[in-house]
Amino acid sequence: MKKLLSLILAFAMLLSLAACAGSEKISEEAQTYVFTDDLGREVELPTTVSRIVPSAPLAQIVLMAIAPEMFVGLASELDYPELLPNELQGLPYFGSLYAGSELNVEELALAEPQLIIDIGESKPSSSEDLDALQEQTLIPSVFISATLETMPEAYRKLGKLLGKEEKGEQLAALCEKVYNRTQSIMTEVGDDKVACLYVLGEEGLNVIANGSYHAELLDLLTNNLAVVDNPLSKGSGNEVTMEQISVWNPEFVIFGPNSIYATVKEIPSWNQIDAIVNDRYVEVPDAPHNWMSMPPSVQRYLSLIWLTAELYPEYCDYDVKAEILEYFELFYGCTLTDAQYDALTANAFLAKP
Repeated sequence: MKKLLSLILAFAMLLSLAACAGSEKISEEAQTYVFTDDLGREVELPTTVSRIVPSAPLAQIVLMAIAPEMFVGLASELDYPELLPNELQGLPYFGSLYAGSELNVEELALAEPQLIIDIGESKPSSSEDLDALQEQTLIPSVFISATLETMPEAYRKLGKLLGKEEKGEQLAALCEKVYNRTQSIMTEVGDDKVACLYVLGEEGLNVIANGSYHAELLDLLTNNLAVVDNPLSKGSGNEVTMEQISVWNPEFVIFGPNSIYATVKEIPSWNQIDAIVNDRYVEVPDAPHNWMSMPPSVQRYLSLIWLTAELYPEYCDYDVKAEILEYFELFYGCTLTDAQYDALTANAFLAKP
């Protein structure tokens, strides 16, 4: 009888050990899952993510709004740190996978991020680039598609990916509201879009060409006159001549930061352009990032708020300042003072008659 009891106990212990081993396996398996990114790549990710790094400046701007506390490093240095989340201050700079910057793979790996996130429009080499980065660093790397139209969806995906669904939904809702309203306004405007150029450079002779990657916002809001044979998908745009600008003769000009906005009235060739003659020109705010592009990230929603109202005030009944303040609070955790707001937008508005 004792021998039988011993056998039963031994068998029970074996079953118990087997059960424990099984639950350890399940637990280990539950620590990761397979995520299919927007390139169709299947990537094994940890179920809980708390340490991330952006692949490039565009991704950095999107991600700092939803999870600044998860950053372990930066893809671009902070030009206006006082306007950005405190959690980003003092973080190491790793460089960028794109944007003409060299990525310091060794330093990035030493920071031990759990995930590298690339965001934006896919490039022909995106899958290959991320696969190579993942192989080189042994860090999972994923791509999330995001344009002006799809940014709300991108934030909802990021909310699930990072366990920040509530914040992701808040960000998505603001983007959705602003984008849908802008689309409604532009439907009312119809074929009466303002004939416009967005010019950059020390002489104002670089234009963001119609149909180019950086012109998505400009092409939505205006009749972008800069139609060229070979639109360049880079932030500095296409170089043109003053003669060509005279032929286009825009009725509205948007000057990029550090351009000739302040001195354009003193330049005879520019004083032949209708927009300059009629004082129909503005300068893009560039804090904490250029509101129009460079990179073409989520900060462009500030231009959907600001520039739409400048171009088509008769269709816009919302409070531009209140919405810009709301954006800064939600996306940067920054409560702008009146003085800061005035400094940011000093050259952004047409003189009132």
